[in-house]
Amino acid sequence: MEYYLTALRKYAVFSGRARRKEYWYFVLFNFLISFGLGIIDMVLGLAGEGSGFGVLGAIYALAVLVPGIAATVRRLHDTGRSGWWILIGFIPLVGTIVLIIFLVAGSESGQNQFDAA
Repeated sequence: MEYYLTALRKYAVFSGRARRKEYWYFVLFNFLISFGLGIIDMVLGLAGEGSGFGVLGAIYALAVLVPGIAATVRRLHDTGRSGWWILIGFIPLVGTIVLIIFLVAGSESGQNQFDAA
């Protein structure tokens, strides 16, 4: 939970680095919270009929959009890549797979062009 809160505290910090643990715990907690909110939306009847999205889930998704992008950019910095590599995710299938490989890759040890280790 500490890593999730750390990512939220760095709300719009696109500089620096994010270790693998910090990034993937943030992703895990986002998934769990989104799943829980989805269930609450369905129980309360707040989910849209065709879309499956609910009001609570949509509000949460908007709230963590910027921290999610910032954490991804910092994670890419930790692997020695520019944050602009996040845009490769827009290429269907292949881009997403390449981005996931970059995010799973090990950290660049020592100091790199983005920050000290």
